[in-house]
Amino acid sequence: MAANALNEQQVSEIGRKIESIADSISHVFVGNDRIIRLLLTGFVSGLHVLIEDVPGVGKTTLAKSLAASLGLDFSRIQFTPDLLPGDIVGMNVWNQLKNEFVFKQGAIMHQFVLADEINRASPRTQSSLLEAMQEGAVTIDGVTYHLPDPFFVVATQNPATFTGSFHLPEGEIDRFGVSFSIGYPDEADENLILSRFQESNPMLDVEAVVTSEEVAQTRKAVQKVHVSDKVRSFIIDIVRKTRAHDLIELGASPRSSQHLQRAAQGRAIMEGRTFVIPEDVIDLAPSVLAHRLIMSAESKMSGTTSTEVVERLVASCEVPVGIN
Repeated sequence: MAANALNEQQVSEIGRKIESIADSISHVFVGNDRIIRLLLTGFVSGLHVLIEDVPGVGKTTLAKSLAASLGLDFSRIQFTPDLLPGDIVGMNVWNQLKNEFVFKQGAIMHQFVLADEINRASPRTQSSLLEAMQEGAVTIDGVTYHLPDPFFVVATQNPATFTGSFHLPEGEIDRFGVSFSIGYPDEADENLILSRFQESNPMLDVEAVVTSEEVAQTRKAVQKVHVSDKVRSFIIDIVRKTRAHDLIELGASPRSSQHLQRAAQGRAIMEGRTFVIPEDVIDLAPSVLAHRLIMSAESKMSGTTSTEVVERLVASCEVPVGIN
């Protein structure tokens, strides 16, 4: 075993921290536990998360409850049509006292950024996040400013058919490692929502359960989770099949492969393992790949979704065995 390999004690300790975060979120957000797990998978893996759904189902509540549970510097950006790139990344402004231009930092200069209703802003403004999400830095007038570490973006968006919505640029969509929808709650959950929020806002009682240092350590540990050659080949097989499918016009990028591997590592450590198994990949493939695919006109006419296609592709791949 390599000297820097994970051991069971480390994984157990990380698991307890993740469970404490999940428990904190569940005191505010009411819904499917899988939704919380997907959000945490993206977070611990260092992958930005995109949540798409209709208004009022808890997208912002879910993101804010995670932010409140972490000891991270937080910023919420409400995306609107009049929002400018400089509002997000910052700009140089003239300082009369100093008789020179000085940098005024934008709202992106925080560890945890909630980009609320991101597709209500223009594509130009949306694209201002590209460098920040990929490189962890922004460049203003030729000068590069590094963002805080750890850095994490959760974006919410309304369905593209809604009034006042713009499509996200394909290059930006590809930078979100995990994407999912929440959906409407069932009757029991909706009853619990009404009861829980009747007299007060439980968000006000949420306290941070981990520090920024612990977050950074957890992400470094995720990178050490073992991925066998067979599992890596399984990931590549799935991604490559998206590039040759009749219903897909534009398949998944190599960045998708990296994100699927990293998400699988995150899921493994959340499950208390020091290694990835094929089930990690199978479970996460739709949430990591589907939002990136550009579907053909034929798929739209038949009503076949990108998620359904990914699930079929995964089912058609040979699952590796004997990976230990």
